[in-house]
Amino acid sequence: MKLTLLVRSEKTRLKFSADKQKLIIALIVISGVFLISSRSSNSGDENLSRVNYAKTGLEQQAREVDDLKNVTQQQLTGMTLKLADMQSQLLRLDALGSRLVEQAGLNPDEFSFNQLPAMGGPEELSYVSIKIDDSLLTKMDFMLGQIQNKSQQLNALESIMMSHHITDQSRLTGRPVTSGWLSSHYGVRKDPFSGRAAMHKGVDFAGKEGDVVMATAAGVVTWADERSGYGLLVEIDHGDGLVTRYGHGKELNVKIGDVVTKGQQIASMGSTGRSTGPHVHYEVIRKGQPLDPLPYVYRD
Repeated sequence: MKLTLLVRSEKTRLKFSADKQKLIIALIVISGVFLISSRSSNSGDENLSRVNYAKTGLEQQAREVDDLKNVTQQQLTGMTLKLADMQSQLLRLDALGSRLVEQAGLNPDEFSFNQLPAMGGPEELSYVSIKIDDSLLTKMDFMLGQIQNKSQQLNALESIMMSHHITDQSRLTGRPVTSGWLSSHYGVRKDPFSGRAAMHKGVDFAGKEGDVVMATAAGVVTWADERSGYGLLVEIDHGDGLVTRYGHGKELNVKIGDVVTKGQQIASMGSTGRSTGPHVHYEVIRKGQPLDPLPYVYRD
C-alpha cells in the first residue's frame, strides 16, 4: 500500500509519497505529540490547584496561631495581674505582722515575717528556684505557700495578743458613733442610686461630717484605706472569726496593724464612696458571713 500526496499552486508543485510503514510511524509520532501536550497541560493545572490548596491551609493555620496567641496573651496578662495582687498581699502581711510583733513586745526571731521559714523536703521551692525557673505558675505557687505560712503566723500572733492585751474588751457592743441616728437597717432595701431592691449588709448611722467614728470592740486593724463602694474604710479583726467594718469615712485615724481599744476613735464621719450624705456604714461579719449588727448594738 502506497499513499501519494500532491499539492499544486501557480508557482509550486509538491509531491509526497509514503508507503504503509511510513504512515504508521507518522501517526504514532503525531499521537505522541498530542498525548504529551495534553498531559503537560493537565499536570500544570493540578500543580496550580495543589499550590492554592497549600496556600489556603497555611493562611488558615496562620489565623489559628494568631487567635491562640491572643488568647494566650490574655491569660498571661490575667496571671500577671494576679501575681501582682498576691505580691501586694504579701507585703501587707509582712507589714502587719512586723508591727504586731513590735507592739506586743514579742521576740521578733519567733515571728520572722520578712524571712522564709526553715523547712525541707523533696522539690522544695526557694528563692534560688524562683531565679532559675521564672515561670508565672512557679512564682504563684511559691507565693501561695508564703501566704499560707504567714497566715498561720498571724493566727498564732492573734491568739497571743488577744489573750495578753484585749481579752476583756473584745466583746462587741454599742454603736460606732457618739452622736447621730440610725438611718438605714440591715436587709433588703431600695437602693438609693438604682432604685431597685438590693441587699444592705450593714446598718447606717447618719450624722454630721467630722463626727467621731469609734471601734465597738478591741481588735487589730486589718484594713485602713479606700475600698470600692465603701470609700475610706476601716476593718477590725476582733478574733474568733469576728470582724467589723466602718465605711464612708472623711479621714482615718488608724492604720493597718494598729491595736485599737473599745471606744477608740478610728475615723471621722464622711460621705466618701457610694454615699448620699455623711454617715457611717457599719458591718458585723462572723467567719465570712454578714450578720445584722443591731443585736450587737443593743445588747448589754
